[in-house]
Amino acid sequence: MRTIAVVDDSPSMLQGLSRLLSAHGFHVRTFASAEAFLEAYLECEADCLLLDIHLGGISGIDLQRQLIALGRELPVIMMTAIHNEVTRQEAFDAGCVAYLKKPFLSKLLIDAIDRIP
Repeated sequence: MRTIAVVDDSPSMLQGLSRLLSAHGFHVRTFASAEAFLEAYLECEADCLLLDIHLGGISGIDLQRQLIALGRELPVIMMTAIHNEVTRQEAFDAGCVAYLKKPFLSKLLIDAIDRIP
């Protein structure tokens, strides 16, 4: 069973994504901030990180950059409710494998996860 780590500062988004991913057969770990994920990332053993870009504190893009600096090669799917082309380009430049604009269809998320080897 693949493990998906979800980082979002919205409790309702975390709950909804957890339910959706669990219903599709994934094990889900949720984190309310980038800082909370960083505290637990060594034992998290996630196969994929679903990461909100606009978080309080460390942003999703900055978290992705920190993980790369730490040598953690983890596929990252970025998501945002505040979309613009600059943010999209920054997300891909930081190494995300997919970029989703909230609200997104569950199929788009599952398809993005399924494309990860």
